[in-house]
Amino acid sequence: MIDTPSLVDQYCHGVLRTELGLGTFEAHLGAQLGGRTALPATGTTFFDTQTGFAVRRWCPPLLGLEPHCPPARYLARRRELGVAEAGRRLLRASGIATYLVDTGLPDDLTGPAEIAATGAADAHEIVRLEPLAEQVADTSGTVEAFLANLSEAVHGAAAGAVAFASVAGVRQGLAYTPEPPGPGEVRGAAGRWLAGRPAGGRLTDPVLLRHLLWIAVTAGRPLQLHTGDRGPASVADFAAATTGLGTDLVLLHSYPYHRAAARLTGEHAHVYADLGPVLAHNGARAAAVLAEVLERAPFGKLLFSSGAHGLPELHVVAASVFRAALGRVLGEWVMDGAWSRTDAQRVATMIGAGNARRVYRLVESR
Repeated sequence: MIDTPSLVDQYCHGVLRTELGLGTFEAHLGAQLGGRTALPATGTTFFDTQTGFAVRRWCPPLLGLEPHCPPARYLARRRELGVAEAGRRLLRASGIATYLVDTGLPDDLTGPAEIAATGAADAHEIVRLEPLAEQVADTSGTVEAFLANLSEAVHGAAAGAVAFASVAGVRQGLAYTPEPPGPGEVRGAAGRWLAGRPAGGRLTDPVLLRHLLWIAVTAGRPLQLHTGDRGPASVADFAAATTGLGTDLVLLHSYPYHRAAARLTGEHAHVYADLGPVLAHNGARAAAVLAEVLERAPFGKLLFSSGAHGLPELHVVAASVFRAALGRVLGEWVMDGAWSRTDAQRVATMIGAGNARRVYRLVESR
């Protein structure tokens, strides 16, 4: 048997502090699946998905119920225990020892310290670049002040964060044009954006997004990149341009382009890829997807993550499905004689925790 007892969740968000009814729970379940609708289609349920089935498989026993119990019964038990106790039981049973938490979403989510206390784990902050830049814009009166404060804010944030994350690839794929923009180009873009930006407006300007990424490259922390609809192709040139600069890039959630992400990790020494919520999304098919990633990626370049947001169940599902899929894939290779059990266990430990501890320079405190 392949064992992965201690996991580092190298990219996730906090969990909600509020009690959830069936509709609200399903809305968060659907959002995790990538949908933007608040509720499922009439007469259907987001529990009828691979992720929903996985929640019903892995989570009810942690709350004292039988596996695969009906959603209504599960949520009734969740409310009976209360959101705090249910979250405590779920997170502490996940086997996740360390959470790296992206704090850049606006929802009322637990931060690193709170999720660490709830899960009896370690936790560290990932700073999302775009909200940081938007906060700087809110307090900077001129273009010159904005650009100076932006650089200072990014380098200042590096002191307390283990990594930066960016959604530039989702907002504007041109942000990954390989070279940094020139000073005049940056000033012009900043002037136009600040002049036309409504209060609280998001940063979508491709020149400023590119400028922001290059500031982060100099800040001494790994840079996590959401690759967007184009997949890893959107960051290939940027990866080449940052070779040898000392900043590791981690590609987030590249499914269905997971083979391309795996290939890119083999082409560049500083490029890594996380497995993300794709395994939970694929549920019973997770082992097949994982095997495809392991066909191409060097094993030292893959990192476990849940990508979970809002629901502690999603941390449990991601960890449980990952362990089951990894055990199945590597176990079959051991049985076939292709791998030794010792090597299989070593690779499982690398992907589950060791690679993340090396990339983010993590030291266990518990």
